[in-house]
Amino acid sequence: MSYTVAIVGRPNVGKSTLFNRLVGKKLALVDDTPGVTRDRRRHEAKLYDLYFDVIDTAGLEVADKASLAGRMTAGTELAIREADLVFFIIDAKSGITPDDRTFAEIARRSGKPVILVANKSEAKGAQGGMLEGWELGLGEPVPISAEHGLGMPDLRDAVIAVLGEKRAFGEDDEEAAAAALLDEAPLIGEDIADPDAEEIPPYDPTKPMRIAVIGRPNAGKSTLINALIGEERMLTGPEAGITRDSISVEWEYAGRKLKLFDTAGMRRKAKVQEKLEVLSVQDGLRAIRFAEVVIIVFDATIPFEKQDLQLADLIVREGRAPVIAFNKWDLIDNPQETLADLREKTERLLPQIRGIQAVPVSAETGRGLDKLMQAVMSTHETWNMRISTGRLNRWLEGILAHHPPPAIAGRRLKIKYITQAKTRPPGFVLSVTRAGSFPQSYLRYLTNGLREAFGIRGVPLRMVLREPENPFAGRAKKRT
Repeated sequence: MSYTVAIVGRPNVGKSTLFNRLVGKKLALVDDTPGVTRDRRRHEAKLYDLYFDVIDTAGLEVADKASLAGRMTAGTELAIREADLVFFIIDAKSGITPDDRTFAEIARRSGKPVILVANKSEAKGAQGGMLEGWELGLGEPVPISAEHGLGMPDLRDAVIAVLGEKRAFGEDDEEAAAAALLDEAPLIGEDIADPDAEEIPPYDPTKPMRIAVIGRPNAGKSTLINALIGEERMLTGPEAGITRDSISVEWEYAGRKLKLFDTAGMRRKAKVQEKLEVLSVQDGLRAIRFAEVVIIVFDATIPFEKQDLQLADLIVREGRAPVIAFNKWDLIDNPQETLADLREKTERLLPQIRGIQAVPVSAETGRGLDKLMQAVMSTHETWNMRISTGRLNRWLEGILAHHPPPAIAGRRLKIKYITQAKTRPPGFVLSVTRAGSFPQSYLRYLTNGLREAFGIRGVPLRMVLREPENPFAGRAKKRT
């Protein structure tokens, strides 16, 4: 049976640095500023030969429950309840503080096994701070340096001592995984496809999907994710810019496994000055590149700001599948007129993604969430669409008969054939003569016709011109 470890402690003791060390990637933002981490982040981790899930948490602070710090602390306490083991981190360089004593009592009352970890033990004079850790009554402190990777063998031994070898190594899980692999392994020859067949594989509606949620600050991204998954997983509130890391959440919808990425609000580039905000925006851009579908959250009360349009254009350039969510619909007084106006503006202001699906939702009341997920599913299916070469060229014959390409310098352009080269997003190759002279207006005509004929709406579409090689090019003309 697998187990979960929660990393807790007061702000700026190195929790996220240890999280990144255990995960093996720089997933969590790390900065000298206290309180960088605000949401819980969960990921698979490895400590030598130990495999488990680890939760990075916000720093514990004594504060009013309604305040941002109080809500962060409540999230950390929830992580402790979810975990099987707690790493309580102290700063060996600065020693024990009153907050450490307060929160050590919370960890002790949880009833979960706790390992006291003295981080920053490589610093000069850290020995005294580490020894002060005995006062917390959580056992012997394990001295480590999360930044430099020192003391990790001692931390491994402490985990085995607390959980026992059978639980720590997850022997039962390994046996079950091996049996599952044997059951799922294909027979010899079953995985070999017929190279001559041009079968279009059907869309698999059960395949896992990655969805990123982006938008301007305070548009309601975290509230939307909480409403979708049905729990207060993300930290929310009236303050703008609460989310800093790109946090992923595992979720299941209609029998399909999904991974949702909550991202930090993205302001205009000129307004992003602080180093921490720059890191947050970079983390959000990375989430977009790894996602398949991107939900752009617009504030329905102030939609189509310049930044909204730039974010939509960014998603198209990255080749992701976009869906617009007009959030805060519960604040709209005349919904019918507003929706008609918003859809007209969507078509006019975002012509590069003609037919993009835009759904009015209210993350606060839960209205429109099913329609939003249906839009996500259908957009993902379109994004994965593959069309056979035969169908494409039959369509091209009709287009050329109805509206042939124009003549350039007295010579008519010729289009030889079209084929689909890739999916995700759909990409097509058009074999033409004189590709350098091909007019953009006719290319747009073909692109729009392709969208209409095959229903490729609401996703980016790539059209590449390719000029066939002339086997006689470069040869001198023979004299007779």
